[in-house]
This record gives sequence, C-alpha cells and structure tokens, in this order.
Amino acid sequence: MVLKKSTVLVVDDDIDVLTAVKLLLKTEAQEVITEKNPENLNWLLQRNQVDLVLLDMNFNSAINTGNEGLYWLRKIKEWKPNVCVIMITAYGDIDLAVRSLKEGANDFVVKPWHNEKLIATIKELLDKQEGYKPAKAAVKSVGNTSILGDSEVMQDIFHKVNKIAPTDANILILGENGTGKDLMAKAIHERSLRADKPFIKVDVGALTDTLFESELFGHKKGAYTDAREDRTGRFEDAEGGTLFLDEIGNITLQQQAKLLTVLQNRHVTRLGTNKPIDIDIRLICATNLPLYELANENRFRKDLIYRINTVEINMPPLRRRNEDIVILAKHFAKMYASKYLKPAVDFDAGALQKLKQYNFPGNVRELQYTIERAVIMADDSLLKSDDLIFSILETPGESETEADNVPLSTLEKNAILRVIEKNNGNITRAAKELGLTRTALYRRLSKYDI
Repeated sequence: MVLKKSTVLVVDDDIDVLTAVKLLLKTEAQEVITEKNPENLNWLLQRNQVDLVLLDMNFNSAINTGNEGLYWLRKIKEWKPNVCVIMITAYGDIDLAVRSLKEGANDFVVKPWHNEKLIATIKELLDKQEGYKPAKAAVKSVGNTSILGDSEVMQDIFHKVNKIAPTDANILILGENGTGKDLMAKAIHERSLRADKPFIKVDVGALTDTLFESELFGHKKGAYTDAREDRTGRFEDAEGGTLFLDEIGNITLQQQAKLLTVLQNRHVTRLGTNKPIDIDIRLICATNLPLYELANENRFRKDLIYRINTVEINMPPLRRRNEDIVILAKHFAKMYASKYLKPAVDFDAGALQKLKQYNFPGNVRELQYTIERAVIMADDSLLKSDDLIFSILETPGESETEADNVPLSTLEKNAILRVIEKNNGNITRAAKELGLTRTALYRRLSKYDI
C-alpha cells in the first residue's frame, strides 16, 4: 500500500489527539510527524517529504469557527499544492465541511472518528491522488541537485537524509568512486537549515601539508614564500554554512591532527598569525575507503573518525541498485538532449536490456558519461544498443574467470595506459573518459609510476 511508504504530518493543539493518531498510524505509515503549533507548518513542509496532512480546524481561539484551520489549509496549498489534506473538526457541520473542500481540502473527518475508517480514508486519498508519487521517488533539493532512485537501498538513504539534513550533525559519506557522494553532500546542505549559507567543497586528498593549512585555515601575507596577500581559509568561507571535505581518507596523519584540533576547538588560526578565529560550520566528509579500512590507526586516527562520523551514509554502487539504471539513464538522456539542443531522446528495448545487464564498475558517473556520449553521437532520437559504448575500464575480451586471476591494480593500470595513449597524452580528456577527476588520475599515475 502507498501509505506504507508515506509520511503523514498531524497538526493539532490537542496533545491527546496527536498521541492517538501517532499510535494509530505508527505501523501503517513510513513516518508520522506531530506538531502542536501551526506556525511551524511551513518549516516542517520544507524539511520533510510530507505526503498527507491531518489538520485541525481550530487553534487557540475563544470561539471555534474553523477559520483558523481554513487559513492554514490555504497556506499549505500555497506552499505545497500537491499534498493531500484531511481536515479534522469536533463539529459535524456540513457547511463547514463543504467550505473546506472548496478551499482545497481532500476530505473531512469528525472527532471522535473510527480508526478503521480514518486509515481507509488516508489510503484511498493517497491511492487516488492524481499524479501522486510517494516521497520515495527522489530527493530533490532547491537548486540543481537531484538524486534519483526507486530501489529499496536508496529509499533507506532518502529516509535517513530526511532525518539528519535539518540537524547540524557531522556526516561521513562512504562509497565507491562515481556513486554520487558529492551530489549527496550538496543535497544534504540544500535540505538543511543552513541552505541559504555557503556550501564550500575542498578536495583535501590532493593538498600538500602547506597547501592543506593555507587552503583550510587561511594565511597572513608573508606567511610563506608565495603568500603575497592575506587570505581566508575554507573554514572561514563556509561560515554559517556547510564545509564538504572530499577524499578525507587520503589525508596524512599530520593533516589529521591539525583538522582534529580545529574541530575540537571550533576555531582556526591562519598561517603566520596567533589569533584564533571562531567558526560555525556544518561538516560533511566523503571517502571511497570502507570504514573498517579507514579505521586503521596506522592510516587514520580513530578520534577523528568519531568527530566526522556522527552519522554515516553509505552510497551503494550502481550494481546494487539495478532497478534505478533505467530511471537514471532517462534522466541523463533528457538532460543532455536539452544541453546539446537535440530532440527528446528515448531508448529501444535492446538498449534498455544492455544497460540492465552491464555492471557499471564506474557507477553512476560511468552511466552518465555513457548516455552523454550516446546522445551526442546518435543519428536519431531512439537510442539503440550499438549507441551505448561503455568505459574502456571494463577490459574487453576477458572472461570473468580470467579477470579474477588478474590483480585489480594491474587491470586499472593497463586501462589508464590505454586511455592516455588513445587521447595522445591529454590528461584532461583521459580523466573524463575514465570517469575521474584530473587530481584523481594524477594520483593514480603517481601510484603506478606511469
């Protein structure tokens, strides 16, 4: 049933009513949110994917006319026109019921209600809502950030994000390259109470010790040879907002110690000065290392892990959310058709089958580049199987058994060499084809002594 996957918001100034409804729907709905004060309605609707509102007609009035409820009903329809609303009243006045329906309410119940009937009414409304899609279909934040998914593993993540985004909890995002860790960080920021403040991203894994301090904490003119002017660090730039430290698993133990000091003291000191500067930021970090590997004391300090990992989010590889491949492919096809001024693009059955059968070692990023290339190169608006060319990282002509006997590092090194040779040594083009950033590719070149 749709109700099982839905979030219900109950607004009533009677604590007994809130308690009764929460107990009633606890096992029926995915989440039940209760609120006494209707003044908080907009805040709740903006920070939760609410599918249905149970709204009382009367709030803090000497004469209960129902006008208070009608006022908030209009506000809900103004803020979230597609949300179902059921009005609650202690008076069985048919005129008031009709009026609320004309104002946009979907239904009307009278206190005391029959539990079975209330549940049936909610289920029926959600099932019949025209164009209704439960909040599970996607996390969509303000701006351009959208994370799509209909798989069970993504639904669990979306539910967690709805819970933690409005808080100031530090978050550690784990996952393979290309799974969308940076998009998730941006989406969390845009769903937080800091959404109107800066979102600052730093690829800390690419910073030397000197650059690490200068980039994050800032410096005073003359602090080192190339410090020609005062500069604020990224912590200060993110003041009031969110600081996203990508590839946190690659920083040195010395860098970890400096970062831990800042997080503990909640202030930074620019290079070349002794003056501490207070900071107010929400920290999100990401790494492609598994948590158990990250927790190796010889590589990463456990006390820092506890600081950055109040809550962790594991972004699944695309092979674990196979049912999302078509949703994502169509999203990218629409996006790139618009970008490159092409007619609307669709996939034939063979193309869809090919997408579903491929394991996407480069995850969502590889799928995105595959669809972009197909849209650019296709001769018509119906993409066929031959239009889909997967990353060269997937070694051709090698059986699974053979591949199992070859170290992953060897496969990766050979693939990098082939792509660089194919692009005549152009690192930017090679990185894009491999689904990597330039910085990540340079690290691999250093790793394999290429």
